[in-house]
Amino acid sequence: MRDAQVTALREAADAGVDCDGLHAERTDDGYAFETPDARHEGLGADDFERVARDHPAYVTNWYAWSRDYADADRAFLRWVEYADEGRVPEKYDALRDGITRTWGEVAVTATLGENGARRYRLSHEDDVDASDETLDVHGDPLDARHVVKHDDDGRYRPLKTAPTLPHGWAFVGLDGRECARAVDLIYPATITNWHLEREDELDVDHWEETVDRQTGIYGVVQTWNRGEGHEHVNWVAEACCDDSQCLKRREWQYDEDTALDVDGGDGTFPCREPCSLVIAAARTWTRIEGEEERTYEFELTPSEKEQLEEILDAVADGRAGDVREADVKDGANRYRARFLRAKRVDDAGNLCGVPTDDE
Repeated sequence: MRDAQVTALREAADAGVDCDGLHAERTDDGYAFETPDARHEGLGADDFERVARDHPAYVTNWYAWSRDYADADRAFLRWVEYADEGRVPEKYDALRDGITRTWGEVAVTATLGENGARRYRLSHEDDVDASDETLDVHGDPLDARHVVKHDDDGRYRPLKTAPTLPHGWAFVGLDGRECARAVDLIYPATITNWHLEREDELDVDHWEETVDRQTGIYGVVQTWNRGEGHEHVNWVAEACCDDSQCLKRREWQYDEDTALDVDGGDGTFPCREPCSLVIAAARTWTRIEGEEERTYEFELTPSEKEQLEEILDAVADGRAGDVREADVKDGANRYRARFLRAKRVDDAGNLCGVPTDDE
């Protein structure tokens, strides 16, 4: 503990200090210094600093949180180390070993640095126990923009909160501001919206008001804003906002008075409005749903019908690429699909030779 920290606490006591069990103030009788274990009153400046030096954990903890953090960042960093739970000395013991919490797919580990300063490590949650020597290590939070741009297969990630965060990286030695900055680049605005929700100040833009704002090529979505029970929006939410597709917890509904039937998910951080990916997808579905239904007749064996259903499920659940070539019992197996196409699709690409349009 530096003497400068003790002096800073004494100066701050003029306005009053209340931090994680430490109370310090200046009264008419002198300074007062209090922890959960003892209270000292009527202290002169030198005696105050002497008593403070006997309680280094409380003093350095106060000093660490006296930094000028944004409210949301401070709340997040305190959440990471369970700052509102337990006594400071016991919490310091835990910090020496490292306290880890999960934010989406990111593992955030807080450790105790010199003179009470916190240091943070970020990695994919699956890499939390991996040694830094086996990972691509970064110290600049701005590198996060590039680290999480593509998934493990090199595919661009248009939705930053999709559960496709790549593996094999770590940010180490970050201070609090750097940690919050890196997290914000990995999952934009999630800290801010999480904090606003905790403060009961989250401004939610529901489907109807979001759609009403659309212009240009996206204005067509407004024409789809119909349907008894708003089942079309339930379909959108089921397709895009499930936990398997997005780590946010959907808080928007059809409108302020009309909830959707689809569960909003269990994510740590909230989704306050339909995102650009949802609106872009809804634009395509608007055009498709504008078509009139027709009746088509196909001749399939029961197994072929079930196979088409398995293929649809495999593609929708993102597991088509995981089906092994040797697993020919799986309806989504590549050879099974190729056999079905060879048998049931004609040279013009029509299933069972049935054209999409009679013309």
